[in-house]
Amino acid sequence: MAKQVSEKLISYRVYKDGKDFLGTADVTLPSLEYLTETVKGAGIAGEVDSPTIGNFGSMGLTLNWRTIEADAIRLAAPQAHALDFWGAQQVFDQSSGKYDSVAVKVSVRAIPKKFDIGKFEPGATTDSSSEFEVIYLKLSHNERVLLEIDKYNYICVIDGVDYLAKVRSQLGY
Repeated sequence: MAKQVSEKLISYRVYKDGKDFLGTADVTLPSLEYLTETVKGAGIAGEVDSPTIGNFGSMGLTLNWRTIEADAIRLAAPQAHALDFWGAQQVFDQSSGKYDSVAVKVSVRAIPKKFDIGKFEPGATTDSSSEFEVIYLKLSHNERVLLEIDKYNYICVIDGVDYLAKVRSQLGY
């Protein structure tokens, strides 16, 4: 079996609503941090920070713009925006000694929290930025969904397992 070593992101493009190219921004993708509660008491030797299945804290996303862009202003509208980040990731096949690429895609629905217009300095970027709260996140690697989190619809799929399916059923979904 050939072993592929993932090396780096070759490049990526940003789209709004699946079609509108927003390719001039660098992105900082969300971090996932479970909501936890400390469990302690009889029968437990100390404390356990117990994660709540499928429940995550705030998931932020930041777009950093080199210059002031009309697209950045549009993304400041107080509504959820559908953004897709299409990437090509470089891999090295150890057995053949050849490079290849695999697709990686991150899709989000995000609500704006902050828009920083940036600064004016001759001959320099404005360093404008847009910050969002992510309410939906889907990560695909080589066309396989590895992660899908939908906070408003109680969906938490990690590596093909929907950890909130039973909870949805118990809540009458």
